[in-house]
Amino acid sequence: MQKRILIVDDEPAIREMVAFALRKGDFEPAHAADAREAQSAIADRVPDLILLDWMLPGVSGLELARRWRREELTREVPIIMLTARGEENDRVGGLEAGVDDYVVKPFSARELLARIRAVMRRSREDDEDGSINVGALRIDGAAHRVFAGEEPVSIGPTEYRLLHFFMTHPERVYSRSQLLDHVWGGSVYVEERTVDVHIRRLRKTLEPVRLDGMVQTVRGSGYRFSASM
Repeated sequence: MQKRILIVDDEPAIREMVAFALRKGDFEPAHAADAREAQSAIADRVPDLILLDWMLPGVSGLELARRWRREELTREVPIIMLTARGEENDRVGGLEAGVDDYVVKPFSARELLARIRAVMRRSREDDEDGSINVGALRIDGAAHRVFAGEEPVSIGPTEYRLLHFFMTHPERVYSRSQLLDHVWGGSVYVEERTVDVHIRRLRKTLEPVRLDGMVQTVRGSGYRFSASM
């Protein structure tokens, strides 16, 4: 079955251009012009990935990303933001809202497909990972879920990958560039500041279960994951 990708953009010409590229890339496109149409499309069939425009009428793409990360149905669906905003603070804002990657307009079909395949490849790699326990944290690899004791932990897909890497490599210090290579993949261009954003999000995820101290900053070196808080 073809992977279904939901395009959420209020410009018909952009949707058609992206849909054409997706069909050429052997993906099945679905269309939505705004938040209401996007919710309807998701209710019809949960997509394998969402391409989300930053500027939408009514509810912004940023707010939609935050909403989907809170909802059970869409929590683990990768999101790539399509944006004309090139400023670093805007990109960081999107990452903090739960976006997995972003493509700045204007973009080529080749770049877009490369980003999509990279994000989906990382998601498939997560699906194949096994289960692991470190301290009070447990990852059920088959169910793709995280638990603190017996309490489920709500977590986004990028934070899941980051946490799984940390838990399989505890008590070791990794620099930002090393984490980018191991978690994001060396063939994907992502800024080192992206690591800091996702570290903050991972800590925020673990904060309600009082395990955020397991993700430790090693000044001048990077980050370490430790069961000893």
